[in-house]
Amino acid sequence: MHITRRNILLSGLALSTAALGSVKASASPKTMTIYKDPNCGCCHLWGKAMADAGFLVKTVDLDDLSPIKTRFGISEQLQGCHTAEIDGYFLEGHVPLKSVTRLLLEKPALAGLAVPGMPAGSLGMGDEAKGNFEVLAVPKVKGAKLYVYDAIRPRV
Repeated sequence: MHITRRNILLSGLALSTAALGSVKASASPKTMTIYKDPNCGCCHLWGKAMADAGFLVKTVDLDDLSPIKTRFGISEQLQGCHTAEIDGYFLEGHVPLKSVTRLLLEKPALAGLAVPGMPAGSLGMGDEAKGNFEVLAVPKVKGAKLYVYDAIRPRV
């Protein structure tokens, strides 16, 4: 058998790819706690989408969410339907899966992400392809300026 440099490189690549795959497969899922109104259907759909994406979802039904929103320092202007907590961040309202994934990958110095209100087309509120809203980044520093973390626009 003739061993070439190319064969060695390809073998190394195959081993590296296999190792990465096993690390990813063995990584334990992140736990997400969702605080929501027990009668809210869109919150249930949002949580189901998070569970379907591989998060370990714990749901806490509360008749009054204001103590949770106060605990995370979520101002009235940022409030959405429900509040979730994951990996030290809060997720307020119908934050899209891609924004959650990006947040956990990048680990920016933020308190969390917010989608104020209940925008049509957001995750849990209908067809995301028709969504037209912004995901706001909420800095940890009180009084620091909010900024757009993701802009969700309709697909054309």
